[in-house]
Amino acid sequence: MTASFIPPKRVLMGPGPSDVPQRILDAMARPTIGHLDPAFVDLMEQIKSMLRMAFQTQNALTFPVSAPGSAGMEMCFVNLVEPGDKVIVCRNGVFGGRMLENIKRTGGVPVIVDDAWGKPVDPQKVRDAFKAHPDAKVFAFVHAETSTGAQSDGEVLGRIAQEFGALTIMDCVTSLGGTPVYLDKWGIDAAYSGSQKCLSCTPGLSPVSFSERAIEKIRARTTPVQSWFLDLNLVLGYWQSAGKRTYHHTAPINPMYGLHEALVILEEEGLENAWARHRAMHEKLKAGFEGMGLKYVVEASARLPQLNSIHVPEGVDEAAVRARLLSEFNLEIGAGLGDMAGKIWRIGLMGYSAKQENVDYCLKALKACLPGSA
Repeated sequence: MTASFIPPKRVLMGPGPSDVPQRILDAMARPTIGHLDPAFVDLMEQIKSMLRMAFQTQNALTFPVSAPGSAGMEMCFVNLVEPGDKVIVCRNGVFGGRMLENIKRTGGVPVIVDDAWGKPVDPQKVRDAFKAHPDAKVFAFVHAETSTGAQSDGEVLGRIAQEFGALTIMDCVTSLGGTPVYLDKWGIDAAYSGSQKCLSCTPGLSPVSFSERAIEKIRARTTPVQSWFLDLNLVLGYWQSAGKRTYHHTAPINPMYGLHEALVILEEEGLENAWARHRAMHEKLKAGFEGMGLKYVVEASARLPQLNSIHVPEGVDEAAVRARLLSEFNLEIGAGLGDMAGKIWRIGLMGYSAKQENVDYCLKALKACLPGSA
C-alpha cells in the first residue's frame, strides 16, 4: 500500500517558488465549488480587481491564466503576434530567450536586442532597433530577469515603444508584488507574471493584463490564434463579463482561493510597503554577503531586491554547497541557468520568504557550508 506523500518542510530561498504562508494553504483547503457557481464568479471579480491594484492598471482584461507563468507568456505572444509581424525582442538572460522562441513559433519576425547576462536592457539599443525597423509592431522585454537578478527600466522602455507606435509585452514574473510595476504609467500593453514568486501563492497560475490597444489588435487579427486554450477571443467570454459567463474551461478552483488570499494579504500590507520590505530585506542580506566576501553578479543600480545572484567563490563546488544546504539545513537556493550554470547562486527573497529570520538563517547556513567562512 502506497503511503500518502508528506513533503519535507523547507525554507524556500531560490528563484521560486517562495514560502507559502499557512493562511494561503488554509484558504486552498476550503470546500471546492463549481467554476460557474455565482460565488466563484464573485471571487473571480475580486481577484481581477486586486490584480489591477498589483499591476497598477485600470485594464479591464486583467485575470489569472489557469496555468503557470510560461502559459501567461505564451498567451501574450500567440494573441498579439501574427505571422509576418516584426517583433523587437530584448535578450539579456534565459527568459528573454524564451520570448524569442515564442515569436518564432507564432511566425513572427524577430529583431533581437542583445545585452550581456547580468546587465539590464540598454534603452539606446532599443531605440536604435526601432529606428532601423520602424515597421515593428510589437516590443518585448523582461522587466525582472530571473536568470540573473537584473532589472530593466520598464518606464523608459515602454516610452520608447510608444514613440514608435508598437505594442509592448513585459515579463514581470519576478517583479510583481516585489518591486514597482506600473502598467498604465509605463504604457505596457500586455504583461504576465506568476503566482509563486512575490505573491507567495502556490505555482500554477499566471496573472496577466491586456490594454484596450492590445484587445483591439487581437480582435482585428486576420489569422486564428494558434492555441485554442490561450485564444483570448474565447477566454474573454469566461473572464470579462460579470454577468452570464460562457464555459471555456474548468478553472483551478482551490488554487484560485489561494491567489485570492495572497492578494488580500498584499492589500492588507499595502503595495508600497511590500516593495519597501523586499528592499529592506535585500539590504540586510547584501550586507551579510559582503561581510563574507561574496560578490554580486549585477551592479547595484540594476539589482533586483528579490533575486540576489552572487558569484560562486573560486574553488567551491557550487552543487555540493546547494546539496548540503538542502540536506542539513532544509534550505533551498537556486543554481545558475544557461551561460551562468555552475558559476552563480540565485538567492530569492520573495513574498513571505522576504523576512528577517530567513535572511539570518540563510547567512548562517552559507557560512557553515563555505570553506573558511564558519
